[in-house]
This record gives sequence, C-alpha cells and structure tokens, in this order.
Amino acid sequence: MSINAPRGTQDILPGTSEKWQYVEQQLADLCRRYNYKEIRTPIFEHTELFQRGVGDSTDIVQKEMYTFEDRGGRSITLRPEGTASVVRSYVQNKVFGLPNQPTKYFYMGPMFRYERPQQGRMRQFVQFGIEALGSDDPAIDAEVLSLALNSYQELGLKSLKLVLNSLGDKESREAHRDALVRHFDPYREELCQDCQVRLDQNPLRVLDCKKDRKHPAMETAPSILEYLNDYSKDYFEKVKQYLDVMGIEYVVDPNLVRGLDYYNHTAFEIMSEAEGFGAITTLSGGGRYTGLVKEVGGPETSGIGFAMSIERLLMALEAENVTLPVDEGLDCYCVVMGEEAERAAVKLTDQLRRAGIQVDKDYLGKKMKAQFKAADRLGSKYVLVLGDQELENGVINVKDMASGEQKEVALDEIIEYMKEKIAGGE
Repeated sequence: MSINAPRGTQDILPGTSEKWQYVEQQLADLCRRYNYKEIRTPIFEHTELFQRGVGDSTDIVQKEMYTFEDRGGRSITLRPEGTASVVRSYVQNKVFGLPNQPTKYFYMGPMFRYERPQQGRMRQFVQFGIEALGSDDPAIDAEVLSLALNSYQELGLKSLKLVLNSLGDKESREAHRDALVRHFDPYREELCQDCQVRLDQNPLRVLDCKKDRKHPAMETAPSILEYLNDYSKDYFEKVKQYLDVMGIEYVVDPNLVRGLDYYNHTAFEIMSEAEGFGAITTLSGGGRYTGLVKEVGGPETSGIGFAMSIERLLMALEAENVTLPVDEGLDCYCVVMGEEAERAAVKLTDQLRRAGIQVDKDYLGKKMKAQFKAADRLGSKYVLVLGDQELENGVINVKDMASGEQKEVALDEIIEYMKEKIAGGE
C-alpha cells in the first residue's frame, strides 16, 4: 500500500529547499537590522490560548483549528497563528518586567489550519512574523510597516501595494459596532449564517465576509473612519506622517478589517499586483492590539505585529520572475580510481569538509567517466582526480570545470590550494 503525505501538506525537496533557506536567512538578517530577536514557541498550545487570544467568533477558532485531547485529558491545539503564542510566552516569562522595552521579536515556523487546500494556502504552512510589545508610539507602527514592506522589496519584489486602515480605540470601535448593527440588522435574514452570528458577536467581521461581499448593504456600510474619536484620528495621522517621512507609499481603505478579534488602531495588508499571481492577492497582514496581553494574564500592554506566508512569498517571487541568487552547485567533487586512492579520498574529503569546503565523491563504484558525469550533474566547480599513481607521487589533479584547465597540486598542499580557489571565486 502506498502512503502519501496528508492533504494540504507538502514535501520541500532539494532544489526548492535552498530557496526557502535563502529567503529565511534574508528575513532573519533584516530583523537583525531592525533589532528584532528570534523567539521559538511550541508547535502546540492549550486550546484556551487561541480561544481567548484569537477570538471565539473567528473562523480560525470556529472552523479551522486542529484540536485534540492528549492522554491527560487536556485540550491541545496545533498553533494556527503565531501572535497568541508569542504573547503567552511574553507573559509567562514576565518579559514585560525587563528594562529594555519595547520587546521586539520575530518568529518563523509551521502553522496549521484546516481549510480547503489551494495554491499558496496549505493546511500546514510556514509563517514568518514579528511582534513589538510594550509601546503605543505610532512611530513603531511605521517601523513595523517598513519592515514588512522591506521583507518583500529586498528579495526583489516590485509589484506591491500597502493598504492601510485604522480600527480606532475601544471607544471608537464600540461606536462603530453599534452603527454596524443598526445598518445590517434590517438585512439580517439576507446574510449568510456566519454573518448572522457575527452581527451579534463581532459585527466588524461582517465586512470581511467572502460570501456576502457583493450584498448591496456592504457598499453603504458605515466606515470606521467616520467614528474615530480625536485620539484615534491623531494616532492614525501620525502613523501616516511617519510613512510619508520614510517615503513609503500606501492606500487608505476604510473597509480593510483583519480577521482576528484582538486588533485596534492600525491595520494593514500588503498585496501583490503582479500579473498572474492569482485571485487572492494578499501577501501579509497585521496591525496593532491592546487587550491581547491582558487577555492571556499579563498587564495592559500595547503591541503591533504582522505575519506572512513563506509559500505565498515564493509564489510572488515566481510571478515576478525573480531569480534568487542560490548556488546549488558543489565546490568540488573527488573522482577516484584505485583501492589505495579510495581510502585516501575518504580522508581527503573529510579534511576538506572540516576546512569549510563543500565536497562529495562517488559511493557507487562508478567508472571514471561516470564519476565526471556525476560531478557535472551536481554542478561542481572543480574536480579533484586521485588515482593510485597520483597517490604514489604525492599529487592530485585539479580540473576547473568552467575553463577546462587542469593543474597538478601536491597532496599536502591541496587543502590550502582549494581554500584559496574557492575564496577567489566568491
């Protein structure tokens, strides 16, 4: 019987994994420049964390979580997103009490959501995200937006659109909430079942419904921007001013809402406008939150963050025909003939690897011609030819695969020689 990977998961094989490694390294380096430090949290958490942190009324909690009972009878959930886990760790480890604030984290790892698999949306997907906790300064909102946009631009993407909105503070949201209920209540029976529930639990999420988005009432729904109090208006204006100072272009969309319950003030999405990218154009999204830290047991603390799917990032790079500078070839390949030379080659490859040189050799007993073909298929820059005769003479032949030039080098000098050759080619 053949066993395949579960639906909505994938194997990332050599040839592709190098692109993942490159992207992940570039993102980590970008975070270092912004002074965001890596945090690693468990892949599973107590279910209550996501019920309280993400929100009972969200599709994630209601429909998409992988939840099970462990042998101790505890309800456990594979993490569907990263923010709740980061905030739980922040509270549990009392990081809010440390002197250096705000606390700035980045994370990268697999998340899990039970949804219909499609291109760029898997049931197990890899998410990169950042969280800045402990500051309600609009300047840090702008910093997060800058980091988010740079994450794509530094990898070569150009067809990007930053969409911005303000969800306001608690007072503004409550006023807007009441207005939404009054607006949609006459149409309640015309809305989908989910939106009928949302209208009572979190009416803002009605605006985010994919089923009802063409309903006429959506076009005339009251905008949050009409209900912002003075503080919220001033906050949003400062965020935009900081973006202007940095030369970051953006579009304000009053209909932009985020699918999680914990957001307030700044909300944003970055979209791809690349031709052929697909119907779902959102690459990443995020925003500011205030109540989440308190919700999981910590003090009232402001935070802001965003998250992106690495799968969708790679899709966007492909749509814009961006070639990543990934070198998949070998530094050198050992072609070996003869029993004594084979033993010497085992030692030599080990020494080369310890010296930081990428090297491989034949393990199938191939003839010399077949070994050269293998070296070529592997994209080896140099081939080291060692036979019993060369071994007896204390030399090894080095062939430059690009130029075809060959040189005889003393065996006791080959390590330093190859280090110089490889360094000179970089």
